[in-house]
Amino acid sequence: MTLDRTSPMPLWAQLESELKRRLDAGEFNDRFPTDSELVAEYEVSRHTVRESIRHLNKRGILRRERGRGTVVNQSEFVQPLGALYSLFESIESSGVAQRSKVLALEERSDETIAVQLGLPADAPLLYLERIRYAGNEALALDRAWLPMAVAGPIITSNFERTALYDELERCCGVRPDAGWERIAPLNPQPAERALLEMRRGDAAFFLERLSTAKGRPIEWRTTTVRGDRYHFISKFEAGVAPTLAATAKT
Repeated sequence: MTLDRTSPMPLWAQLESELKRRLDAGEFNDRFPTDSELVAEYEVSRHTVRESIRHLNKRGILRRERGRGTVVNQSEFVQPLGALYSLFESIESSGVAQRSKVLALEERSDETIAVQLGLPADAPLLYLERIRYAGNEALALDRAWLPMAVAGPIITSNFERTALYDELERCCGVRPDAGWERIAPLNPQPAERALLEMRRGDAAFFLERLSTAKGRPIEWRTTTVRGDRYHFISKFEAGVAPTLAATAKT
């Protein structure tokens, strides 16, 4: 494609659109061109090339890697909203291996979380904290609280390569079947950013989830997930409006 120099659209925006088209067609799966190659191919300045690539980086489509230059980010995951999903299954279904590094798996008490689960303030809770990896890259920092009375048996489970809901069903005979989730943008604190291998200024999603089983609260979970690797999608129809349940705030 030859860029239109008479168009009111900036050259960098035209180039961004053209590169996105070629990326979607799979032209750069093996190798993305260097800046010099794009300058020669499209007969534009290096500044124009870098500006278009900067925007593709910002959208999470490309990324800069030390020693490799610009590469195609093939580790993005899309999750439909309005469904009770498993992060483990979402990643694995994309053909990428999921693993976890367990930071904590223990019994705790937390008055605020107990209230979320409809339990007495001093009720014992099972606490599971994990860094979730997709392939070799960190994806999410996951923290889950469950009633010990229900989830106690999984305190000895190995969560390196399994899903929480699968372990609940296998060991405790229960599995979440409903719930709600709240999603907000987040600029992670330095400690969380380091765990997720994020750069300063990178954005993330913060998820709060209350899961129930047969109408009984069974899980309170918070997840910080990298915004450059995970995306949410919502479908809608004309004249159909969802009913929003009231949600408690922590």
